[in-house]
Amino acid sequence: MIRDMKDRGMSNREIARDLGISRNTVSKLLRTTRLADHRKRERGSKLDPYREKIRALIDEHNLSAVRILEEIRKMGYDGGYTILKHYCHELRKDRRIQAVYRYETDPGKQSQVDFGEFGYIDMDGKSRKLYAFSMILGYSRMRYVEFTTYISTENVIRMHLNAFSFFGGFTDTILYDNMKQVVIDRKPKASESRFNQKFMDFAEYYGIVIRLCYPYRPETKGKIENTIKYVRNNFWAGRTFESLSDINVQCREWLRKVNSQVHGTTHEVPLQRLKDETLNPLSSVPAYMTRKEESRKISRDCYVSYKGNRYSVPWKYAGRECRIIEESATLKIQVDSTIVAEHSLIPGTGRISRKKEHFEGLLKAIREENSAVYGQMVETRDLKRYEEVS
Repeated sequence: MIRDMKDRGMSNREIARDLGISRNTVSKLLRTTRLADHRKRERGSKLDPYREKIRALIDEHNLSAVRILEEIRKMGYDGGYTILKHYCHELRKDRRIQAVYRYETDPGKQSQVDFGEFGYIDMDGKSRKLYAFSMILGYSRMRYVEFTTYISTENVIRMHLNAFSFFGGFTDTILYDNMKQVVIDRKPKASESRFNQKFMDFAEYYGIVIRLCYPYRPETKGKIENTIKYVRNNFWAGRTFESLSDINVQCREWLRKVNSQVHGTTHEVPLQRLKDETLNPLSSVPAYMTRKEESRKISRDCYVSYKGNRYSVPWKYAGRECRIIEESATLKIQVDSTIVAEHSLIPGTGRISRKKEHFEGLLKAIREENSAVYGQMVETRDLKRYEEVS
């Protein structure tokens, strides 16, 4: 029994705990070469009465070992978790189909979305995790990639809209993994899952049908999985970047190149196949209103930086923490609960939006402050004091 448990990948500690013997005994028995002296004794397992139930729970609902443990505990099982976990692993291995069927979609029917993690980036003096949002059209293999440090539901929606604009429309369905921005509580049956209502409102607005990847079958969304790997190896590796904005500028240039090259699977150019995608046009419905919020610190020269551009703020808020809110084409700057500035979003990078009224009274305030400081430094003395010093 010990040898069998060891062959299944269990550690000496796990074997000792499940059999109620010491680790030294386990080690000693595993080291011996005299198998005849240590023949397996006919001994049942605490798991035996529940094996059929376990198999049914996996076949019918594909439950995890943790969930199965909860179910058989109710039935009286008082054994360990490790032996159950290994038994479930063996059942899944026998159950799973190893062959993969390459699923090709018709034009305009499906796209796939996923995120990849790309380390950390310094922004406004803070280290933030960097993500790559990626979408690929199933038929043409057109790719869209956008890097971000925020993966809130609002920002994910905004990046979907950016992708739709990049492609010139959207597909009937979109396939996702278990992203919390899409599905909050994933069940074996997708219809029983609890979805993110804010994201579902967005999908329903455009009439998009949400599809979820089947649990334990990442091959279902192989197109997007391969895209993330391709971004990591073909774009990210070996490049240097100055900022998040610079990453996305370089990424756009890279997308223009790779979408114009022959794809390894279709043996056609994605940009050419895009003409046959028959996407749903964005003009079919009014523009969806999006809202994105981020934290920033207002600089001493009264600006906040956003997407590579700078926007002015009233001078009395210099040095304060603020929230920047992007709504459609407008950027709002909020301090505490008050909107203190509004700007139209500037296209491109390296540009400045400056409002003259944000600096009114600043020079006067500086002069008054300097006058007060220097006035205190000048001391008036009686002339008799100078005669005494003489």
